[in-house]
Amino acid sequence: MNEQAPEMPTDSPPSGFLWGAATSSYQIEGSPLADGAGPSIWHRFAHTPGRVLNGDTGDIACDHYRRWREDVTLMASLGLNAYRFSVAWGRILPEGTGRVNQPGLDFYRHLVDALLEQGIEPMLTLYHWDLPEALDARGGWASDASPGWFADYARILYRALGDRVRLWITLNEPWVITAGGYLFGDLAPGHRSQSETPIVAHNLLRAHAAALASGRAEGIERIGLAVNLEPQYPASPLADDIAATARRDAFINRWFLDPVFFGRYPAEMEAIFGTAWPEYSASELDALRAPPDFIGVNYYSRSVVRADPTEQPVGARRVRQDARPHTAMDWEVYPQGLTHILAWIQGRYGNPPVYITENGAAFDDPPPVAGRLHDRQRVAYLRSHLRAASRALRRGVDLRGYFAWSLLDNFEWSYGYAKRFGLVRVDPVDRQRLIKDSGRFYRDAIRRYEGRARPGDAAAPG
Repeated sequence: MNEQAPEMPTDSPPSGFLWGAATSSYQIEGSPLADGAGPSIWHRFAHTPGRVLNGDTGDIACDHYRRWREDVTLMASLGLNAYRFSVAWGRILPEGTGRVNQPGLDFYRHLVDALLEQGIEPMLTLYHWDLPEALDARGGWASDASPGWFADYARILYRALGDRVRLWITLNEPWVITAGGYLFGDLAPGHRSQSETPIVAHNLLRAHAAALASGRAEGIERIGLAVNLEPQYPASPLADDIAATARRDAFINRWFLDPVFFGRYPAEMEAIFGTAWPEYSASELDALRAPPDFIGVNYYSRSVVRADPTEQPVGARRVRQDARPHTAMDWEVYPQGLTHILAWIQGRYGNPPVYITENGAAFDDPPPVAGRLHDRQRVAYLRSHLRAASRALRRGVDLRGYFAWSLLDNFEWSYGYAKRFGLVRVDPVDRQRLIKDSGRFYRDAIRRYEGRARPGDAAAPG
């Protein structure tokens, strides 16, 4: 068999399984101030010298704001039946609250309509990191008012698109918003404050609960939460490494799921943050209990953990597994971890519906040759992780969809355009699209899984 043929498992996913790709607004849209939009914290952050590699910004990105019709056609050609995207809050509310910017709302209306015309299910993420700058000036996610701002913004979109969008996600990766933006400072808004961090996390959980409640009031039935999850394994059987692994598991995996399902924070959080950890009343914690209708799982790798008191605030560090393959992000390729984390959700939270809302890999792609881009490493990554998802299905995990990250090579946050995750290459000069071999592989895998393989698919290059 050809090296890059789809070699998929023989078992099939359940009827109605979603095969998609995912993107986010600031990473692909470009034109961040077009048609009355207000600037976001990422617009400011990217334009601050030294914040983003090579001084890159999202001013053009993939130019999706102008090329969205072309991109929807591209999705259809890949055989996708779903597309996960996010809305830029500042396009809808330039000041973050108050006046609605109709051209911004119309952009997403037209996008949703075009997706539905192609038989592609939209999955809309309300927030993927690009808070309006006007709200950051009012305290951002550290403000006690932020959950109300978010619920009001969500309500506008529910009313505008709720008759056409069935799947909603409140927040994408609240851990990254919190740790990257407010603790370590390598993402917008670029704060480094251990005391501010738990306050932001608490407000994000309040915001999720508020947006879930406002959605219910508008008759929205399927609202999820997307979290980045990373199974943790101790580097040794030593008690210190096992304890460090438990702390890191609480810090990354349980911090934003235990509250929404159980109405409590992991016990380890107070030890991690010490005196910076606030005291919450029973009623304040119970107000966080807002189980989503589904969990979106963003999975990329695992961590092997060793205790290290110099690595604060957790007192643990990730140990690189040098013998294993790694992506261009220096993340270990470990597909077994996807099966592991899905089974963990199944056992800990009562087997809720799950979508793999992000899974993919950055590699240093070779240049195109004769109209083809042979990204063999990404093909292998996708193949192994689809098999891992299939193993989770066999274990009874209620897995309902898989979204590859990402549809397009995009603006990869503080890495600028140096890291490429796309199934589709975007030329850095003219923004022309070219489906990579990984995109062809994914297309053919979908056909085989769905029983729609065409003659020659099995022998076609990935």
